[in-house]
Amino acid sequence: MNRSEGAFDDALGWLLSAARLVAPRQIGALEDEIEAKLARLPTPLNEFGYDPWGFSPHAFRRPLLMLALLYRYYFRVEMRGTEHFPEGRFLLIANHAGQLPLDGAMLITGCVLEPDPPRLLRGMAEYWMPTLPFVGTTGVRIGSVVGTPKNCEDLLRRDEAVIAFPEGVRGLNKTFAKRYQLQRFGLGFLRLALATDTPILPTVIIGSEEQAPAFTSIGPLARLIGAPAFPVTPTFPLLGPLGLLPLPVKYHVEIGPPMHFTGNPNDEDAVIEGMVQQVKREMTSMIDRGLRSRSGVFTS
Repeated sequence: MNRSEGAFDDALGWLLSAARLVAPRQIGALEDEIEAKLARLPTPLNEFGYDPWGFSPHAFRRPLLMLALLYRYYFRVEMRGTEHFPEGRFLLIANHAGQLPLDGAMLITGCVLEPDPPRLLRGMAEYWMPTLPFVGTTGVRIGSVVGTPKNCEDLLRRDEAVIAFPEGVRGLNKTFAKRYQLQRFGLGFLRLALATDTPILPTVIIGSEEQAPAFTSIGPLARLIGAPAFPVTPTFPLLGPLGLLPLPVKYHVEIGPPMHFTGNPNDEDAVIEGMVQQVKREMTSMIDRGLRSRSGVFTS
């Protein structure tokens, strides 16, 4: 265990201990629920309790408890549409926002807590994400892998469920003025779906776009730390690390019915782009419905 992993474990242990003092019954009930859900994950493990990418339900338990507390009591996530999950592989394609990848963490958490049976949603992390001292460690613990096409294809061919954000960092780091405006989609997810005969589940998150509203990004500072952006929000960098704490917005997640595509995965970009636009149009429609139906950013 390296220094950052040790610091993460210490901080996580301290936070969970404090939570148990404040709400012991709720924490105990949540621990029992998580234990039962992890025992039913349809993820093949070797004799040592790991999958081929290093995921371990035992190592997942404590981070998942922390994420479940955020899911249930901070972001108060409402997730709809898990009945659309097929038994085998699928690609869950979602909008991306919020400066830190908490939207992905909440999707992963919800896919363990909500459906029956639970599913482990494999996150495709940005190349720079594992370099972050705490976010990268958490990502590994909850089953994320570096988002290369090879990793994604291998997961899908093993009938895993994979989450992808085709906006990439363009979505994660967009400014508040562009909230809920889907940025340009990459084509890779559609090529992978064609190559592996995988259904695509369009998914939208309402709420994450307001959790850390950025007014601008300071390019030179981003390059200095090797990040794709250095956002300026109402609290960051003014309040230092404390300013990274997201606002307690309410998340609404909608998972749409599977979309099936057929064709040559090596076809010209123009052909693949046409299929990608079908997914993007469906997600835009879902976002519009979600925004119309909510009554406020912090309430239902």
